[in-house]
Amino acid sequence: MKKVKTALWAALSAVLVSSGALAAEVKHVAITAIVEHPALDAVREGALAELKKAGYEAGKNLKVDFQSAQGNTATAAQIARKFVGDKPDVILAIGTPSAQSVVAATRHIPVVFSAISDPVAAKLVKDWGASGTNVTGASDTLPIQPQIDLIKQLIPNLKKVGYVYSTGEVNSVVVLKQLQQAGKENGFEVIEAPAPRTTDIGIAARSLKGKVDVIYTSTDNNVVSAYEALYKAALDSNIPLVASDTSTVARGAIAALSNNYYVLGEETGKMMASILNGEKAGNIPVKTMDKLDLHLNLKSAKAFGIHVPQTLVESAKEVIQ
Repeated sequence: MKKVKTALWAALSAVLVSSGALAAEVKHVAITAIVEHPALDAVREGALAELKKAGYEAGKNLKVDFQSAQGNTATAAQIARKFVGDKPDVILAIGTPSAQSVVAATRHIPVVFSAISDPVAAKLVKDWGASGTNVTGASDTLPIQPQIDLIKQLIPNLKKVGYVYSTGEVNSVVVLKQLQQAGKENGFEVIEAPAPRTTDIGIAARSLKGKVDVIYTSTDNNVVSAYEALYKAALDSNIPLVASDTSTVARGAIAALSNNYYVLGEETGKMMASILNGEKAGNIPVKTMDKLDLHLNLKSAKAFGIHVPQTLVESAKEVIQ
């Protein structure tokens, strides 16, 4: 009888050890975004798809928590503190305010940022190489001159460019400075239209009526999340929109030359998979994208009275008729 009990305990212990091993194999990823809109959603989807390719599948051997700050920086800080308390294996922070909140909240949990135009200016990392800290990520930084060249092809007699942006988003302020410098080099003036909150977007756009030839929008998260309001105000004011986020073309922009945010998410997911496999975040250099996609909306162009050259149509990855 004693031998039977011993055998049963041995078998039970083996099951418990096996179960513990299985539990240990489940990785925990926490994801936060400053707001939900098509570009940032595509980053998250691309990252999860890449993690699945690497063998980490949500619901099987990967636990995924996602929370959006709904455009509120105070909420972003609360989410960051909660996620740090949960002690996940890696935190993915999408959008500058969310990334800043998470990086400020932990020096130990690996943090991967994504969709950040200038992580150095945002003080997430000291430079574009390997940080040596717990932080790495993927940037959606864009060269400004190709954006200007696109605008000038659409509006040959360009004199004044309106810029609607959130004053509290570091990336947007960086783009403003780049735009102003490009204006000096390309012979146009930049007219600022600050919009601290999403509810200010339409008002900011209307303030530019009669003052500018075009409104240029960056990857500013508040602006992108409220693009319908921006489009309505721009249309009412007869000011065409040119963007640097291709997801906004279907929402009213005439054109956008931008990164593919799903691909950006895939690159981000590769970094996360490396960390889950044991690599230190601080050993992974910041990733930048090297290919831009052109999207056009000919319907919007007609509504604004803008002629789109056939050469642009032929070079576009996607054209909305």
